[in-house]
Amino acid sequence: MRKRATSRDVARLAGVSQASVSLALSGKAGVSDATRRRVEEVAAELNYRPNLAARSMRTNRTGRLVVVLPVATAMNPMPLLEGAITTAEQAGYSVELVSLPGGPKAREERVHELIDAGQHEGILSFTRLGSAPATGETSPAILSLTEFDDSMRASGELTDASPIDGLMDGLAQLGHRRFLHIAGASSYPTAVARADAYLAAIGRLGAQSLGVVGDSWDPQSGYDAIAALDDDAPLAVIAANDMLATGAIRAAAARGWSIPGDMSITGWDDADSSAFLRPSLTSVVQERELLGGYSMQRLIAMLQGGPEPTHPDGFQHIVWRESTAPPAPSRA
Repeated sequence: MRKRATSRDVARLAGVSQASVSLALSGKAGVSDATRRRVEEVAAELNYRPNLAARSMRTNRTGRLVVVLPVATAMNPMPLLEGAITTAEQAGYSVELVSLPGGPKAREERVHELIDAGQHEGILSFTRLGSAPATGETSPAILSLTEFDDSMRASGELTDASPIDGLMDGLAQLGHRRFLHIAGASSYPTAVARADAYLAAIGRLGAQSLGVVGDSWDPQSGYDAIAALDDDAPLAVIAANDMLATGAIRAAAARGWSIPGDMSITGWDDADSSAFLRPSLTSVVQERELLGGYSMQRLIAMLQGGPEPTHPDGFQHIVWRESTAPPAPSRA
C-alpha cells in the first residue's frame, strides 16, 4: 500500500518550506502567486489531501505533549522522563513518549511525522534533531535539547565537569598532594570534559599527577589502572564514574591498601550501590529529574508565551562519604 503523501513531501518536491505549503493550501497571505500555483500543482500530482482533523486540532489546544528520546542511550533516561512528565502533568498536560531511530536523518523524519500528525501542542526532544524542522504557524512548539549527541552519548549540560574542582579542592584540603585520574571512554564528551577539568585542577593546585589512565567505563578498567601503578600509597584517585571507582577499590584491596588511609577515591553518578560499598563512595550526584522538569518548563513557557523559567541550582553536587579522608603517612 502506497504511503500517504505528507506536507513535507509536497514541500520537498515544490522546493519550498512546509510553512509555505501550509500558507498556500490554506489560502492565507505570505506566499507569492507563483509559489501558490507550484504548491497546488505538486499537491495534485502527489494526491496530497490535508488532514482536516489534524488541522482542526492544530487550531485548538489538545492538551497533549510528546517527549522524544533516542532508541539507545549510554545512560538511564528514566529520571529525565520522570521529571518532564511530572512537570507536564502538574501543568495540566498529558504526555506521550516516542523513541527515535538511530541516525540523524531518520530522527528528523520521525519528528516531521509527529508534526504532520497534528496531535500534539508541543514536542520536547532530549536529542538534537539536525536542521530545524520546517514548521508552520499552526505547528507544535518544538524544543530540541543537546543532552545526547548524534551517537547517543551524553552531551550538553550533562558534560559539565565543574564538580571536579570541588572534589580536588576538598581532597587537597584533607592534605592530598598526589592524584590519579581514571578516565572514561574518550569517545564520550563527558569523559573528555572530566579529564580536562582534572588536569586544569592539577595545574591550579600545583599538585602532583600520577597520570590520566584508562579509556573505558567498566570496572575492569578501574581495577587495571590501580593494579598497574608503580607508585606506592598514599594517593587520591578521581574516577570518571562509580563503576571505575568500584574496580579501583577492588584493586587497592588486592594490593593491601586501606581505603581511605592509603587511597582516597571519588566516583561520579552516585549509583544506587555506591552508598552501600565498604567504604561508602564519595560521588557526584546528577539531579537528572530536576533537569527533565526544567526542560519541560521551558517547553510549556514556549506554548503559553510565558517568561523563560529560572535555571535550577544544585543540578550537580558532591556527596562526601567514607572513601575520602586525610592521607596516611607515606610508606616510603
